[in-house]
Amino acid sequence: MDVSTLIMVTLAAAATLAAYLRDPGLPLLGLKTGLQLFWFIFPRLLAALILTGMLQVLVSPELVSRWLGREAGVRGILLGFVAGILTPGGPMVSFPIVAVFYQSGAALSALVAYVTSWSLFGFQRVLVWELPFMGGPFVLARVLPTLAVPILAGLLVRLVYHE
Repeated sequence: MDVSTLIMVTLAAAATLAAYLRDPGLPLLGLKTGLQLFWFIFPRLLAALILTGMLQVLVSPELVSRWLGREAGVRGILLGFVAGILTPGGPMVSFPIVAVFYQSGAALSALVAYVTSWSLFGFQRVLVWELPFMGGPFVLARVLPTLAVPILAGLLVRLVYHE
């Protein structure tokens, strides 16, 4: 069992114990709620994992290395930046994609730019959540000052890890 799984199991056990100490009926209610969430997430997770597997067999390591590898340089960072913005969905989509790119030879700098860009500017989140709830002025005030962050992060990784 890896460390992150061990931590999650420990936290789940501690929360179950805390729920039981509060009210012995709460762990069963919590389990039922957790299983409902599982059945809600399961189809998305399954689709994301299948997508990841298909990307692994469809995208050649040579292509990934050429466009996102160390030899791609700043171009790879910029492509990671744009790909992060354009990747829809949550971490069930983006992180399996990052894993496939990493295993196929993408440079850390391009992957850091991708994840940072996805985290900050995912177009789906901006269009569906930020614009309707907060409005255009807020979105511009949040996005414009941080546009350079993913590129700078990628360049810093390139510098620190000598890519």
